[in-house]
Amino acid sequence: MMLRSVVSSKLPQISRLSLRVPAIQYSAAASIPAPNTQPEVHFNKIFINNEWHDAVSKKTFPTVNPSTAEVICQVAEGDKADVDKAVKAAKQAFRLGSPWRRMDASHRGLLLNRLADLIERDSAYLAALETLDNGKPYALSYSVDLSVVVKCLRYYAGWADKNHGKTIPIDGDYFCYTRHEPVGVCGQIIPWNFPLLMQAWKLGPALATGNTVVMKVAEQTPLTALYVASLIKEAGFPEGVVNIVPGYGHTAGAAISSHMDIDKVAFTGSTEVGQLIQQAASRNLKKVTLELGGKSPNIILSDANLEDAVEQAHSAVFFNQGQVCCAGSRTYVQEDVYNEFVERSVERAKKRVVGDPFSLQTEQGPQVDEDQFKKVLGYINAGKRDGAKLMCGGGVAADRGYFIQPTIFGEVKDNMTIAREEIFGPVMQILKFKTLEEVIERGNDTQYGLAAAVFTRDIDKAHYISAALRAGTVWVNCYNVCGVQAPFGGYKASGNGREFGEYGLEAYTEVKTVTIKVPPKPTGS
Repeated sequence: MMLRSVVSSKLPQISRLSLRVPAIQYSAAASIPAPNTQPEVHFNKIFINNEWHDAVSKKTFPTVNPSTAEVICQVAEGDKADVDKAVKAAKQAFRLGSPWRRMDASHRGLLLNRLADLIERDSAYLAALETLDNGKPYALSYSVDLSVVVKCLRYYAGWADKNHGKTIPIDGDYFCYTRHEPVGVCGQIIPWNFPLLMQAWKLGPALATGNTVVMKVAEQTPLTALYVASLIKEAGFPEGVVNIVPGYGHTAGAAISSHMDIDKVAFTGSTEVGQLIQQAASRNLKKVTLELGGKSPNIILSDANLEDAVEQAHSAVFFNQGQVCCAGSRTYVQEDVYNEFVERSVERAKKRVVGDPFSLQTEQGPQVDEDQFKKVLGYINAGKRDGAKLMCGGGVAADRGYFIQPTIFGEVKDNMTIAREEIFGPVMQILKFKTLEEVIERGNDTQYGLAAAVFTRDIDKAHYISAALRAGTVWVNCYNVCGVQAPFGGYKASGNGREFGEYGLEAYTEVKTVTIKVPPKPTGS
């Protein structure tokens, strides 16, 4: 899923994205430092007990620059044996009487704030490394991703000493209260589309509530997470509290999901893998939170501000190369304005700047790797084969790297593959509808329920549609606005549990009830 920020008018191509992170504005191009296009890689090993380790197997895997398809470096390939080591360290760090368990809650918050400060100090380097390894435009890595990482960690730092229980007046001569206690060792498996952001989303609530962590980072984008591991140590977190294992899903990820000494697992990624994780986690009934795929309806009513709706819908699909779980990938447009909307959307897509992600003028970089590149091109071919009308794009955008042209299909039908399955790429599908009841039924006719949006000037219609759509988030006259204070998560096959906000703490705490016999209530004189 992702986030938006308002970038300076002095960056005309970027500002057209209208990306918004609430309460953040970047008023000048000078606020984005010039990128180092060849950032040095400092860490490429496994992080356990605040130390760096080779894989037990001594295996490594390559991480690739998607802009050039060239190998950046080799990274230690963790698997089950390394996960076992990491879990042992996390379990030891969580033992009763450990420095972490004895630490005041306010001090946990202080450590999270220190980590946020260190990330902010090194944000230009981290943004460049993220762009190198992931391919997203540097201007957005810096002004959106890094900014929200810092905000997320600081938000949960504030919760560290404010998540507490209650006293409860039960019947009889008893004093009853609840305690909010950490779950224990948490396995966290994060994706490649927002590596730094997803790391912060997972670490923030887990550490604020006193858990320890074993994190598997995506094999496509391990570098920034490993650098943050070094900052975790620098911030002063005790040994074993955070352990980071790069590796593959079928080995390291599977080991985390099924591990009998892991008490909770959190995963962001595809619905198919989420289902496998839920099954594996059932071995010891560990807590599971899943933020999975989506095929989110973006509904444009005929009374909407069309200029704004076109720009917002463009960003809803194409932001982050289309690699966003909550992308507005089913654009439903009311028939009265359908033709004009399609015409304007095609015009906008043709102006989208695709190219070197280190250029401050670039709006769209490459897809993350060759597999994703081929998958998206396969969906484009499926759209053509099923009879959708290709309005623009549809091909490769560069002679090297994994760049794809911004692509729009018109005359899309609900039963087409591109309207049913998550593409995760820069491909817009525009569908026509007549009535509110029709579009609500069609919008809900999906296995997913992560997000949705409606564009209208009529507040009654906005409330009506928002209430009727089966989705965890509904935006009205905006898209991809995610504040760290507000919960995010899905209905149906888009997952369970919530991240962000106070709701994001729930999955990382156990509620314990303590009842104490006390003297009888006073009877008076």
